[in-house]
Amino acid sequence: MVWTAPDIKPIDEPFIADEQTMLAAFLDVHRDYLLQKCAGLTGEQLARQSVPPSNLSLLGLIRHMAEVERAWFRRRVQGSDLPWLYVRDDNEDADFTDVDPDQAEADYATLLRERDLATEVVANASLDDTFVHSRRGDLSLRWLYHHMICEYAQHNGHADLIREAIDGVKS
Repeated sequence: MVWTAPDIKPIDEPFIADEQTMLAAFLDVHRDYLLQKCAGLTGEQLARQSVPPSNLSLLGLIRHMAEVERAWFRRRVQGSDLPWLYVRDDNEDADFTDVDPDQAEADYATLLRERDLATEVVANASLDDTFVHSRRGDLSLRWLYHHMICEYAQHNGHADLIREAIDGVKS
């Protein structure tokens, strides 16, 4: 049986909430949007690099965002000495270039797991809590929420174009 990415029921962001609840909800909206763009596609379709000459694919975006979630929340905020998921010293773009359609289900599950673990890391944190980034110095959790929303928004724009090129599905 061929695996296909599952349908995602989108969440609605709150219209009235405190800042942290609002930021977390908007991040979740963007997280889910990427998965919505993948819904119903096979591993082969997810791995298709649909906008030449770019190496971007939906599967690459899934892998990249799993890497980003781990890097920011668990490696940096939590301070865990975890290995990279896909990136290697000899290939910093391995999250995009080394996609394997047969690993799509596992890569999708990895993104979901990293999202859940990221949420756990900040569950009891304050937006004013800080962590140190090796190049940028001290950063706040508030900054990180904004950064992650921007990161997903940028890649969700890519996902829109890639999905449309695969099967004509528009936003």
